[in-house]
Parts: sequence; structure tokens; C-alpha cells
Amino acid sequence: MPRMTSPARPKRLSQFWRDRRGVSAVEFALLAPVLVLFYCGMAELTQAMMAQRRLNHLASSVGDVVARTPELTDARLDDVFHVGDTLMSPFSTTKLGICLASIVSDATGKDTVDWSQKYPAGAAVDCPAKGAVVSIDAGVLPASQSVVMSKASYGYVSPLKFVMPAEIVFNRTLYLRPRLSDKITRVP
Repeated sequence: MPRMTSPARPKRLSQFWRDRRGVSAVEFALLAPVLVLFYCGMAELTQAMMAQRRLNHLASSVGDVVARTPELTDARLDDVFHVGDTLMSPFSTTKLGICLASIVSDATGKDTVDWSQKYPAGAAVDCPAKGAVVSIDAGVLPASQSVVMSKASYGYVSPLKFVMPAEIVFNRTLYLRPRLSDKITRVP
């Protein structure tokens, strides 16, 4: 006659350590925080890179529009600045600063700011004042010529603040030659 065993026999300690039924749950519990941190970090990094690329595009586009205009009125300049706001979309423009300036070099190679305009007025972007002497490489601004300086600054703040809790400031400066005239004149 076969011997009967009790199905509710208590497990021994050695059998407990060999049991592999909960290994997946333990591995997931150990890896999940690392994976979530990695995912959030990549999302924040991607958003920051997108903001920087938009700022580069904004500085290029705004400067290009001004370089194609022989005479720049206040109304036209306001329109250009508002286009800059639109180009940063969907990012907030509260920490955006744009500076446009016409820099003229005389026959001796002395570079002087003919006119400059900052937007908005209290922006953190560094904008040289009219009449200021600046130093631009002769390869960019030869003697007796002019360039349009398009400068943009953007303070990126991550919406998650998980991996990048502090603000990152992106700056971009471009120099463009006037397309339709020797220099861009500013008329009120």
C-alpha cells in the first residue's frame, strides 16, 4: 500500500531560499526607480535641447529678417520681436531676451554700434548701447562695412525639475551682413 503524505507540510528554510517565484518582483522593485529616473532625465534633457534649438532658430530668423530690410521702422521692429516670441512656442517667453543692433566699422576698423534695440526692455540679454565701441573679428566685419547683430538669451526652467532643478541660460549671437543696402538704417 502506498504511503500517504500530508499536502500541508511546512517548508524548510533551505527550500525557502531555493524558491524562485518572487524573483521578478524583486528585480522590478530594484530596477524601477533607476528606470524612472533615466526616463525623466531624458525627457528633461530633450526639452532643454528643443528650447536651445528654438532659440538658435529665433536668433537666425530675426536677424535674417532685419538684414533684408534697408530701413527699419519702430513698427517693423516690434513685428520682428513678436515673431521671435512666436518662434519660441510652445516654450514660455517670460525669460526670453532679444537684442538687435547695427554695427558699423569705419575705415580704420573701429567697430561702433549705430543703433540697438532690446526686447523686452528689462530682458537679461546683453545689448550694447548706441555709440558703444565693440570688438568684432575683421573676418566677420571688415573695415568700412556693417553687420546686423542678432543676440538672443533664454532661461530654460524644466517643468519637472527632477533631474535639472536649476535654470539653464542659453545664449546665441549671430552676425549677418545687410542684403539690400550697405547698412540698415533706423527710422522712427
